Amino acid sequence: MSSTRETIQLAAIELFHRKGYFATSISDIALACDIQKSGLYYYFASKEELLFRILETTMTDLMRSLQDSLQAVSGVEARMRAAVRSHVGFHLNRQKENFIANSELRGLNPEHLEAIVAMRDAYEKTFQVLIRQGSEEGVFAPGDIKILSYAILTLCTSGAFWFKPSGRLSVGAIAAIYERFIISGLKDGDMNQGSPGGNHPRGDAPASLP
Repeated sequence: MSSTRETIQLAAIELFHRKGYFATSISDIALACDIQKSGLYYYFASKEELLFRILETTMTDLMRSLQDSLQAVSGVEARMRAAVRSHVGFHLNRQKENFIANSELRGLNPEHLEAIVAMRDAYEKTFQVLIRQGSEEGVFAPGDIKILSYAILTLCTSGAFWFKPSGRLSVGAIAAIYERFIISGLKDGDMNQGSPGGNHPRGDAPASLP
């Protein structure tokens, strides 16, 4: 990414996070970057494309973080622990991008929305595979794979909305709390109560993801 392109994206992230996507104008972004509107259009065809690139970059980095966390980790429980820590840590360390990703999807055109949803589906599947494997091996209690994955990801994602870097707990400490809570629920089966089993439509997926 060129320095100017990166500067534009960083300025847009700040503005989208503070003002919201729809309340932010191209002029606002250009002014924050100290460039002309025509110069901004050289890098991004529209504000919508800029939003898409921010979400695409965020999802790409999220998936890379997850994959890196799982490298050289064996055993389904250890891998789930690593996955949870990765997801929580990413969302707390990259709050602004994740806040935008969870609140501004409606700003995407249908083609770009489909692309981001496909990336989210691939990410969710990693957690679903781990839950299924853990259940089959008797490490985790049986339950509805999709609903459990949505519950875990929604819970872990929520930290991006309330975490304060100046707060009393570090990112690592918060991730450890989430890790213990989720692993305990998966093992005891408490998170599975009321699950009807079977397949669920895509509409069951939470809107708040990464």
